[in-house]
Amino acid sequence: MDNIDKRNRLDEAPFSYQVTKNNTVLIDFNGKQVKLLKGKDAEKILEKIKIAEDEKAVQLILAKVTGNFKRGNERIVNLKNKRKS
Repeated sequence: MDNIDKRNRLDEAPFSYQVTKNNTVLIDFNGKQVKLLKGKDAEKILEKIKIAEDEKAVQLILAKVTGNFKRGNERIVNLKNKRKS
């Protein structure tokens, strides 16, 4: 695991998750929702989280599920929000 997080960004625990009543998993990054999982995808992630060794392992699982979401998309969303105001 040390090889994966070379810059120790997962030590800060940027990811969090919440499970709703209907077993939907909401994944947040620094307080902003970035992913929503339902059905079998949500079940798979919850199983992986249950068997995770520690908090850093949970962070790694959540990071892998969210994928590579910070590659320019957030800038487009911010510009749209600014234009509406």
